[in-house]
This record gives sequence, C-alpha cells and structure tokens, in this order.
Amino acid sequence: MGVSTSEPDDGVAVVTVDFPPVNALPVQGWYDLATAVRTAGADPEVRCVVLTAAGRGFNAGVDIKELQRTAGHDALLGANRGCYEAFAAVYDCEVPVVAAVHGFCLGGGVGLVGNADAIVASEDATFGLPELDRGALGAATHLARLVPQHLMRTLYYTSRTVTAEELHRHGSVWRVVPRERLLCAALELAREIAAKDGRLIRLAKAAINGIDPVDVRRSYRFEQGFTFEANLSGVADRVRDTFGSGGAAGPGEAFDKDEEEQS
Repeated sequence: MGVSTSEPDDGVAVVTVDFPPVNALPVQGWYDLATAVRTAGADPEVRCVVLTAAGRGFNAGVDIKELQRTAGHDALLGANRGCYEAFAAVYDCEVPVVAAVHGFCLGGGVGLVGNADAIVASEDATFGLPELDRGALGAATHLARLVPQHLMRTLYYTSRTVTAEELHRHGSVWRVVPRERLLCAALELAREIAAKDGRLIRLAKAAINGIDPVDVRRSYRFEQGFTFEANLSGVADRVRDTFGSGGAAGPGEAFDKDEEEQS
C-alpha cells in the first residue's frame, strides 16, 4: 500500500498509487505521490513518467473519512496543500507524464490527469468531479483542460461523469483500450516519447508549459480558497456528513458506499 516507482523500460519510470479500497488518498499519500513524481522526473535517465494505480479505480480523490475524524482544520489544510503539491508535481515534472486511467477517476484524480501531458484510458474509465456532493470545491481548473467550457460547467454543477470514449472524442484522451491492455498501451506511448533526446524533451516540456494560456497552479489555488470558505461557514460539513449515508452521493459515484467507509 502507498506509492511506488519502477523502471520497466529504458528511459521510462512508472509511478503506481495503491491505497485500498478505492484509492481515496490520505493527506500523506498526496505528498508521497508528489515526491515520487518529482523524483522520477529529476532522474536524468528518465525521459517519460507513467502515472498509474492499482485496484478498482485510478483515484477517488481525498479520503473524506480522514477529514471527518480529524478535529479542527488540520486535515483539510493538509489535503488542500497535498493535492496542490501532487497536481503541481505532475504539471511541473521535468519530463512528460502519461496518465494510465482505469475505473473511476474522480475529484483529485481529475486534478492529476488534467495536469498530465497525455492520457491513456481503459474502456471502463469514467471521469468526474462529485465535489459539490462531498462538501468541497476545486479541480474545475483541471476539468477545463479535458472538456469544453460549457460542458465543464455542466459536469461540475451536476456531479455527473463522462466516459473515456467521450473524452477521446473531445481529443483529451489519446487512446481507449481494454482494461487488460491499459498499462501496455501507456508504456507504448511512453517508449515513443522516451526515444527522444533527454535534454530536448525536457526543453520541450518547459516550453509547452510556458505557453499555457492559464496558470493552473494559481487558478487551482484560487478555487481552494472557496473550499476553505465553505468549511468555515459550516456548509461543507453539513453536505459531507450526508456522504456515504444515503444522502447526497451524486450520480458520479463509481463505488459502493460500504467500501468508501473503509477508506
């Protein structure tokens, strides 16, 4: 359990997240993920990073149970900062990051893949931000990198999900493959990228980030301010307390409530 790194091919590092049962990451998990991605990208022998996950789904966001059982705002502040660090680590990684997504990719998962350079997804992958149903805000910055503006707003307000095939049609997912072919397909793309000159691929990553029309780090930090406001006002707790108890779960949920209770 946790975050691990392997190097199955020359020039390719694979960072794997594994937090059963649904990859809802605790505060330390986000920091560990950020460290793993940064370390892999800083390795001069690595020219591409693949970000993947074990278990039923890619990422279910923040561990809500950790927030609920921690008094005060320490867990919330930790989750905010941890997510910020993990998302920024993917975006700022010195080499391209390929996200290999299966099953559910919710909340913080969208933050990760929205900052990746390329996405390969399995046929069963679904993407969404059920934040409003969980007493939170955030990651609209990253969803806006996956779908057009009005669709982003509709998905955000409704907590609905979209499939990998739908994102493929929008051009944000590179390939959609059967679940059993996911890692293989992601590695194929990673090898193609890693075949480039290491110094040149780093310059290319820095150049592309430099021409982005939106500063994703500042934009996401702005969103997080409203998340904290929702918590200070008490509305976040009121909504969050209904999560997992038959209340506002939302159509974006991709796993059983009894399993989420374990996280």
